Amino acid sequence: MNKPPLSDATVSDLQTADPNTALPFAGVYVLKRVNTRKARNDSEFLALELGDMTGSFHAVCFGDSPHYTFFSQAREGAALRISGMTGFYQNRASPRIEKAEFLSDEELAAGDLLDRLIPASREDPDALWAELMAYVEEVQMEPLRATVSQALNETASAFRSRAAAISMHHAYRCGLLEHTVHLCRAGKSLLPFYPFVNADLAMSGLILHDIGKTIEYTDGLVTSKSREGILHGHVVLGYRIARKAAIQARLPEDIRERLEHVILSHQGELEWGAAAMAATPEAVFVSMLDNLDAKLAMVENALQTTPDSHEFSDYIAGLKTPVLTRVITP
Repeated sequence: MNKPPLSDATVSDLQTADPNTALPFAGVYVLKRVNTRKARNDSEFLALELGDMTGSFHAVCFGDSPHYTFFSQAREGAALRISGMTGFYQNRASPRIEKAEFLSDEELAAGDLLDRLIPASREDPDALWAELMAYVEEVQMEPLRATVSQALNETASAFRSRAAAISMHHAYRCGLLEHTVHLCRAGKSLLPFYPFVNADLAMSGLILHDIGKTIEYTDGLVTSKSREGILHGHVVLGYRIARKAAIQARLPEDIRERLEHVILSHQGELEWGAAAMAATPEAVFVSMLDNLDAKLAMVENALQTTPDSHEFSDYIAGLKTPVLTRVITP
């Protein structure tokens, strides 16, 4: 019995297709990455990454393909209508593309297409924002609370929508907000165990540590770095935002210095992008929690996106290992 073609197929549909049967498929996807590479015979080919809200898949386009010029000239972030045949390479979805065309702006704006193409937090952004504002109000030191409020007020729209990364962790719409609230939840729970860590300063640092990403990253079908993001990076950008807000709020200089240090050191290691190593109790606290949430987000993503037929995920650069995806349930 012939199986029906996969129409309006999501990435998840392609990943869970029968690996032993090639089926016609058609769907709309975002072109996330295009990299030119060379085969062993020195011929060039394109390594493509396409995706939607359910995940990503890779495909190749060789130099003799009729689509080579199309993809080599296509911009990353373009929405494409793709059709072809399902396929797998090394047990990963790698369909054969037979037709590709750009979507018009009118097509892209129709219906719920944008929501289907852009990965987003599974949590309600309005609820996350309200929770974040509640954490701000719990800061007891008035000039510090005013500093955090001022910084968030200046970046509110971007803070609510930006991804927290391009690929490493929380790399989806509202990922920055989700990551920040998760850190605040963890910080509030753990602070009673460390009375030598100043709670106001630690919570303020958790809230503001990644605020530079509101400038570093852009919104769109794919997350990319802005000009300032490339030239300065989110650590320096966040330091600037916090410093400006602190001066406006008349935050005492010694507290301002410590808050700035939390932001400058939160990446944990100089080779990871930190401007300084964490040298205060609050900076160590924020840096460790940031690292924990980022790495567990990588694990969670691997658990959600690895096909059931695979015991291990793909290699995860941030963890320097693949992850065992068999979850132990009670």
